[in-house]
Amino acid sequence: MKIYQVGGSVRDELLGLPVKDHDYVVVGSNPEEMVRLGYRPVGKDFPVFLHPQTQQQYALARTERKIYRGYKGFEVYASPEVTLQEDLARRDLTVNAIAKDQTGNIIDPFNGIADLEAGILRHISPAFVEDPVRILRVARFAARFGFHVAPETLDLMREMVHNGEVEALVPERVWQEIARGLMEHHPSRMFYALRECGALSRIIPEVDALFGVPQPIQSHPEVDTGVHIMMAIDYAASRQYALAIRFAVLTHDLGKGTTPPEEWPKHIGHEKRSVTLTKDLCERIRIPKEERDLALLVARFHGDVHRAETLHPTTIADMLQATDAYRKPYRFEAFLQACACDFHGRPGYADKPYPPFERLMKTLSAARNVNAGAIAAKLKSSAVDTADLPALINLKVREARIIEIKRALSCEVLTQ
Repeated sequence: MKIYQVGGSVRDELLGLPVKDHDYVVVGSNPEEMVRLGYRPVGKDFPVFLHPQTQQQYALARTERKIYRGYKGFEVYASPEVTLQEDLARRDLTVNAIAKDQTGNIIDPFNGIADLEAGILRHISPAFVEDPVRILRVARFAARFGFHVAPETLDLMREMVHNGEVEALVPERVWQEIARGLMEHHPSRMFYALRECGALSRIIPEVDALFGVPQPIQSHPEVDTGVHIMMAIDYAASRQYALAIRFAVLTHDLGKGTTPPEEWPKHIGHEKRSVTLTKDLCERIRIPKEERDLALLVARFHGDVHRAETLHPTTIADMLQATDAYRKPYRFEAFLQACACDFHGRPGYADKPYPPFERLMKTLSAARNVNAGAIAAKLKSSAVDTADLPALINLKVREARIIEIKRALSCEVLTQ
């Protein structure tokens, strides 16, 4: 029985990155011996055990054989006769097939260290094509490490897309990998990698359709809408924003992908189309509620936010109400941060000020000073028709908030 540290923990140690979890492979053992030694079995599809003290995962060395389509269509064989190299060979990339024994010696049968040093993501064997999740994983690793995909691996990814393997991915797994990729340092690299192999048009065609769609050069020096979105999500990553913000930035301009070419480079009414497309996308790959709700708000209102300096106080009050800013000020701030990423995600705009953020946060603060409860109590005590009371309360609260917004904006003008 021999134990080896394997996978991402070895890779990240060699890259000098922090390691969160350690995974181990056990060669020359069987389930009965592992249980006898105190390890607790937890694996459903293959023999995995938790260490009795550290609770870290230890898996018996195994091989895998594809028996039917999809990412779960594998037959697993675990036996004391399976060697370390055979176990490493079933992994996806050379950089993930490096092991370390208990004395610290590195075992690198597929030259993963050389690929780490060269910044290359390269498959181990033709068996790479057997698992469609690997397309998403490779793209995510490109976003995490800034590595390039080896040409021969990219060819295999294209083959998998052409053969329809991507269609076997369940929505939850697609979202899981997309979400993880969005949270990497350079999320744009994931989408570029997916687009290069043809997978983006199958997984998120709404985003793929943005590439090649022009925007007015006066406001968008990058011109290409797809490029703009990539710059915007990278800006969100540079600010270490939450996943909901990054997803909202990714989807806020989806409507531009459906603008008729004869209307280019203008995109009148794209916000409304973006809302519809974002709803469809969220339903298809089952986006969680928090990410979905923020994305829909940003898609609908980002144009108004950019024009905040010219908006009438009434319009601002209505937008605050529509975005539920009074009850969820924390989400309204995230909403504005996503809009700011849209502004900053252009060449030469990363360090420019974005006045709408401070302006709208100031108006929200002012409007929240209105005591809606006191207004309601006063109206209830007066001789008002009970049937009309709810509408009257809403009207008076709205009027009071507009007054406070006007006062805040007047003070802003006086201090300039």
